[in-house]
Amino acid sequence: MSFDARTIYELLPAIYRLRDADQEGALRDLIAVLAEEAAVIEEDLDQLYDDQFIETCADWVAPYIGGLIGYRTLHGVVPTVSSPRAEVANTIAYRRRKGTASVLEELARDVTGWRAHVVEFFERLVATQYLNHLRPHAPLTANLRDWEGMERRGTAFDRLPHGVDMRSIARGRGRHNIPNVGLFLWRLDAFPLERAVPARLDARRLRFNPLGIDMPLFTNPQTEPGIAHLATPLNVPAPISRRVLAARDAGEPERRLERYYGANRSLLIETRAAPGEAFAPLAADDIEVCNLSDRPGGDWSFAGPSRPVAIDPVLGRMLLRDAPAAGTEWRVSFHHGFSGPMGGGQYERGAAADAAGLTVVRVSEAPGDQASLQAALDLVAATGGVVEIADNRTYAETPAITVPAGGTVILRAANERRPVLALAGDLAVTVNDPAAEASLVLDGLLIAGGALVLTDDRVTGLRRLVIRDTTLVPGRTLAADGTPAGAAASLIADIAGTDISIERSIVGGLRVSTLSQAGIADSLVDATATTGLAYGGPVAGTPGGRLTLTASTVVGGMFAEAFALVSNAVVIAEPGPDTSPVPVRAERLQQGCVRFSYVPPASATPRRYRCQPDQEVADALERRQRETGAELSDAQAAAIRAGVLAWLKPRFTSLRYGRPGYGQLATRCPAQIRTGADDEAEMGAFHALYQSQRETNLKVRVEEYLRFGLEAGLFYES
Repeated sequence: MSFDARTIYELLPAIYRLRDADQEGALRDLIAVLAEEAAVIEEDLDQLYDDQFIETCADWVAPYIGGLIGYRTLHGVVPTVSSPRAEVANTIAYRRRKGTASVLEELARDVTGWRAHVVEFFERLVATQYLNHLRPHAPLTANLRDWEGMERRGTAFDRLPHGVDMRSIARGRGRHNIPNVGLFLWRLDAFPLERAVPARLDARRLRFNPLGIDMPLFTNPQTEPGIAHLATPLNVPAPISRRVLAARDAGEPERRLERYYGANRSLLIETRAAPGEAFAPLAADDIEVCNLSDRPGGDWSFAGPSRPVAIDPVLGRMLLRDAPAAGTEWRVSFHHGFSGPMGGGQYERGAAADAAGLTVVRVSEAPGDQASLQAALDLVAATGGVVEIADNRTYAETPAITVPAGGTVILRAANERRPVLALAGDLAVTVNDPAAEASLVLDGLLIAGGALVLTDDRVTGLRRLVIRDTTLVPGRTLAADGTPAGAAASLIADIAGTDISIERSIVGGLRVSTLSQAGIADSLVDATATTGLAYGGPVAGTPGGRLTLTASTVVGGMFAEAFALVSNAVVIAEPGPDTSPVPVRAERLQQGCVRFSYVPPASATPRRYRCQPDQEVADALERRQRETGAELSDAQAAAIRAGVLAWLKPRFTSLRYGRPGYGQLATRCPAQIRTGADDEAEMGAFHALYQSQRETNLKVRVEEYLRFGLEAGLFYES
């Protein structure tokens, strides 16, 4: 029953209720107090019953239920293990399939958040055939006519025959042996970009990337039907090859293109004849897959594809058979590879608190919305507000932003959108009131072609500048292969009294006055070369403002008035025209701290705590001295130091913006950097991905579920 005061009160005889009415309800008040306590007890009893089941128990109970079945807790770095409820609930199902490849693959996805594929390597071994047990899938030699086998050789889906490899798979050295099981992991994810405007090179040639650079198209991973299903190439975020996309399986009428092409799949092309009409998807039968690589002279067009449109998924190029009619527009939806949600991208960003209570002006092609950025910015120039871009188009305009006195202007992309601002010059900002206490926020954008320039003759009273989930293209403009056009800075802030905050963004070089200060977190600052200057003052040779740098990667030198805090960061820099003789230095060495970071060994910084390579040099000297039992000579110490510095350097998959592995620490990067942050995660911009903890989670689970006598190894496909 429900112990509410009214129900209990009405159970009393009428005579007591009448007397209580004469005494101003004293008895009713007493019963109300008793009912509250009874309700607490009733709720507790209900919760005790719910706590017996993993589906309904409180969060704090889940580990105790897990303890009853021997569940081992993990680092809560991915949603499936941040609360152990789901994993504890699935433990019984997992253990029923213990030792099978399918459950190992499911575990790898659950505890790491990465897509995975498991291979039992004994299935790929060349074996002497026994007539009573023929193994036609394990021949002695490879079938050179099997194009797919040759296409996927050396990958997770390699099905060619191999000889025995006796090296240890646990150390990543060997693979093919009878007791070996390989877990292949994809660290890169496939991020969508829907209905973007392709970059047009001429009437017939276009590129999928709106910036006009070549890039591989990635597979949008399809959900697997069940726990017993092993991943296929359609279930992992991998680059799409030309041969796979163009192939047609024997006995099947459709091309493989139709598995990748279409709404909610890996790619889609839409077109319309004139503005105002609805976009119509291009039929798969109208698409041909070709190699559109450059031919002599740099031209990659040819006489004419056999179908209306030819695409190259490796380079992200599109070629039309015939020049389209005037006014024809194209939209492309595709997936590109990247390590995580950083910079301008079509991913979940959530609601920002600084937009609360502000008027929102939308910009898009939809009826009722503003058609241009400048028109929308003019509407908020007087009182402040939010200009929200609601689509993924390319806006070829250079707007002027006016921030009102005491107001806030936010120029942002709608959630899960990534528009491109193709500037023809620098982005101009005006704040004319010195006491304005104004704020400017850029959120979710990709800006190319120019820089954000704030100078004291136009900007006074801007107290806060926020660049969040935004890309200011390093080098401003890019060549077709992604090479930056130069090393020009992305932000020039020659103003006083401004707090500059850069969060989860990719930016080029920064020039900040010593009268302002900057804070950079979970971001990548790229001067386009290690000899360039990533952070400094607006005037050559002058220091930049006070800097706080956390969980970020900096490519290029830094010269700041002071480093308030540098933590969990990677700074790679070499002496150059703007960074000699010391590539990383601060004017005030008595202030601030540098901790758990990699900085060049010759840096002039405040006191460093557990930084690399200093920490490894100190550890190596201590080990050597302990081994010899005597003081080391200067020559011995110098030799040890030189040896450490020769190999202890950050290594990246790529340092060119636009590549899928941009800014990602390579697997061959020293462990002192991959696990050198204060929480044993990796240093640098992708610290928040906790990749070393994900790997530890997987090793813990594999040890529990791997069949006795087998040995497992981890292999990163991206």
